[in-house]
Amino acid sequence: MGTRVSYPIEIKMKAIEMRLAGVPVKEVLEPLNIKNHTQLKVWMKWYREGEHQRLQQPVGKQYSFGKGPEYDTEEARLQAEIRFLKQQIEVPKKVQRIGEEVVGQAFVDLVEELKGTMSIQTICAHMGVARATYYRWRKQRGILSNKDSRDQAIGEACAAHKYRYGYRKIATLFPEIAEKTVQRVMQKYNWSCRVKVKKRKRTGQPADIADNTLARDFKATAPLQKLVTDITYLPFGQSMLYLSSIMDLYNGEIIAYTVGDTQDTTFILDTLAQLKQLPEDIILHSDQGSVYTSYVYQAAVKEKGITMSMSRKGTPADNSPIETFHSSLKSETFYLDGIHSTSNACVIRIVEEYIHYYNNIRIQTKLNNQSPVKYRQLAV
Repeated sequence: MGTRVSYPIEIKMKAIEMRLAGVPVKEVLEPLNIKNHTQLKVWMKWYREGEHQRLQQPVGKQYSFGKGPEYDTEEARLQAEIRFLKQQIEVPKKVQRIGEEVVGQAFVDLVEELKGTMSIQTICAHMGVARATYYRWRKQRGILSNKDSRDQAIGEACAAHKYRYGYRKIATLFPEIAEKTVQRVMQKYNWSCRVKVKKRKRTGQPADIADNTLARDFKATAPLQKLVTDITYLPFGQSMLYLSSIMDLYNGEIIAYTVGDTQDTTFILDTLAQLKQLPEDIILHSDQGSVYTSYVYQAAVKEKGITMSMSRKGTPADNSPIETFHSSLKSETFYLDGIHSTSNACVIRIVEEYIHYYNNIRIQTKLNNQSPVKYRQLAV
């Protein structure tokens, strides 16, 4: 049995934000080092159904209503109770729909048991099933009881659809056969779907990749010595917004930031342009995002006399200070206040107010319980 991996709430929320922004699953899993795409699917389900408290549950722990964590407010508890009651109503409906697909074998068994006491026509009338349907189910079960006939039936179904169907769709045509069995048979005879060609991973490297000069050495002895930058998603407004920010590792101060609705090169160049009067031998660290590896951005960095440093692929910990800041921003504003949908103007205002609070008021233990700006002023 494989070892279960526990992911922090920050990683889960960032993965959800990337999927909401339309980022492909592979491009979400690799940079965040998430091993299983099924796990991401579960997180997305919890988020869409409003079960945000489940994202904080420990590995292997499943919360049910009344047995999960304590709710922060009475309103949150009532909302969870309403969802639970709605599910109680919906489940029987779903069971009925499923029954229409898989009842065949059970109905044939029932007729075999009762046909000695009443006619097949009477049994079908009582159950609301047409006689032709019963005979079709009985014939199908007779075919599928034989292994060779079963494989032949699956092959004929694949050929009838010109091998456009994968094993899941073919399995829906044979509800009496397990999905895994259909998959195994199709693989055995090479009847798998032939429409979707397997995508090959590009082996080329982005232009002007920089070395990881920072190498997780996040300590700086002077202002504007080591800087880190990143982009985060803000899926809380009328449309998707993005935040590009640059942090000074000397005191953790956000010295430049931009909020926009397009994640392109111009967007991060606006942030870079806010850096004025830079000293020599300054390092600016980022991940290997396409905007950071673009020729235009690389040229702008060199023009300012900055040494570019980049994380290794699939290692967000290489840029953890700015990742932590973005996580704190969302956790201490949007998530804390339960803001999941508002106007773009409101999102921008919240971000601007928090960055001012973070720089000037919010104390940090590593800064001797001072705010970043206060720490810098005292050092000078």
